[in-house]
Formats: sequence, C-alpha cells, structure tokens
Amino acid sequence: MAITRKKKEQLVASYVDKLSRSKAIFLTDYRGLTVSDMEALRARVREVGGGYSIVKNTLIARALQSAGMSLPEDLLKGPIAIGFAYEEVPPVAKALTDFAKETGILQVKGGLVEDKVLTPREVISLANLPPREVVLAQLLGLIQQPGNRVAGVINAAGSKLAATIKAYADKLEEATAAA
Repeated sequence: MAITRKKKEQLVASYVDKLSRSKAIFLTDYRGLTVSDMEALRARVREVGGGYSIVKNTLIARALQSAGMSLPEDLLKGPIAIGFAYEEVPPVAKALTDFAKETGILQVKGGLVEDKVLTPREVISLANLPPREVVLAQLLGLIQQPGNRVAGVINAAGSKLAATIKAYADKLEEATAAA
C-alpha cells in the first residue's frame, strides 16, 4: 500500500525533529531481526538516552538535507534503521554494537557525529570509550597529581628541616648538660 504525500511529509518532519535533537546517528542493517529482537533493541537504546527507528531511505535522505546533514549514498542503501543519540553518544553506540555481537544479525553500517561520517570500525571504537564518569574521574586524577607531588615534596622538606632542628636542639641540650 502506497504512502500518501501527507504521510510522507509527516515522516520527513518527524525525521528532521529526531535528527535535530540527536547528537549523533548510527545507521544499521536490521534484516533478519524478529519483532521481539527489535523491541529488545529499542528498549536498550532508550535506556541509554537514545531512540531507534526503521526509516524509509528516500525520506531520510530528504530529512538529512533539510537538517543540513549529509551522508554518503552507500550508507542509505538497503533496509536501514537509525539509532539516535539524544543524550550521550558512546552508550548508544555501545548498545547497538553489543546487540550486533550478541545476535550476529544486526549490522552497524556507520554513523554521523557532528559533521564526521564514521565507519563501522569507528563506531565500535566510540562504543568502547569508557563512561563519562570514568573519564571525568581520570581527568580529575591527572589534575590533582601534580598538586599531590608538590605537597609531598614540601611536606618531606618540612619534615627533614624539623628533624634537623630537633637533632641540633638535642645536641645543644647534651652540651649544656655536660657543661
């Protein structure tokens, strides 16, 4: 059954809205997934602040153009579904790549982060990034490390100076007591 022009316009508007809210998109080939697989995948992606939709290729091409984005045409061939990252980008990439590994059916074709087109390998690399909290903790550790070293050096120098003064005072006491 053919889609009416009005329905196509609504779909394009919906795609443009999703694209404008998304920090990144990931294109996948979903052929072979069952309905329950798709529901499970959508749930995983939603849990990490994303969305997952099967799209019509010609309509998503129009939506991309309307949103000022571009993708190579080869990524828009065959049946595709798009993962949208509305919050953090790596968790959505991880949800998709993990699901692809588990099922052996879903194929990640590529992605788009800002204006950079990603290959499947780059999407996997993005998925393997540590969570944001871990990166922030590591950064904080790097920032604190020089301060801790300086404090240690100052503390050590102060301790040595105090020990030297105490030894000199003890020596003076011994000399005074002997005299």
